[in-house]
Amino acid sequence: MTRQFFFAACLLTITSVLSPSATFAKEPGKLIFSDDFSRNESQELTDEVGNGWGTNSAKRAGGNKQVDLKDGTMRIYIHETADHGVSVTHPVEFRDGRIEIKFMLEHEKDSLGLNFADQQYKKVWAGHLFKVIIGVKQTVLTDLKTGVMDLKIREARQAKTITVAQQKMLKTKSKRIPHQLEKGKWYIAVAKMTGDKLSVSIDDKEIGSFSSEGIAHPTKRMLRLAVSRNVVVDDLKIYSMGK
Repeated sequence: MTRQFFFAACLLTITSVLSPSATFAKEPGKLIFSDDFSRNESQELTDEVGNGWGTNSAKRAGGNKQVDLKDGTMRIYIHETADHGVSVTHPVEFRDGRIEIKFMLEHEKDSLGLNFADQQYKKVWAGHLFKVIIGVKQTVLTDLKTGVMDLKIREARQAKTITVAQQKMLKTKSKRIPHQLEKGKWYIAVAKMTGDKLSVSIDDKEIGSFSSEGIAHPTKRMLRLAVSRNVVVDDLKIYSMGK
């Protein structure tokens, strides 16, 4: 073995150890959906996302526009008349998978939600399974299926009959990961689901992971982009990593 080859091998080994996110970033799986939002709308009064996307603007915002395709991006913003956060939905089906999305937060209160659902599963409210909420100062990973969206738990919370044991259990269904993002800057987020584990990276750096049984739900059937204020997104890719 030459000295040059030896040093190159050592450098590769060190890089692999110190940069686990590199491996995290290079396991995409099979691409099952993508969108770069590079298309035009025929009007500017109501949502017209196209490419199989739906929104809740008709039901929750009186039909007012809350999603705008502009300059090859998708801008999502909540209308002043809305009684619920904006939900931009797309059907997608996988067991284990990976979501990549380019995003920008323009205000400290902005956040991007990736909400995974199965509306065929009737033991939770509106099919909610789990979610990722990325904000300027933190990312929150939450198991909804066995947490707050479980119908029995939800009914107990609404009736104010939830027990101390249930409240204690709910605290185990979410994980907060502090970080600092710059406003007005583009980032690429990756959410990866394998079994009951949910991992999130931002710009190829893994920021944290969370394991909970709801994440292992056998079929994720819908992605909801959940926005409570504003967000700009681009270059969305969804991969299936299952067999």
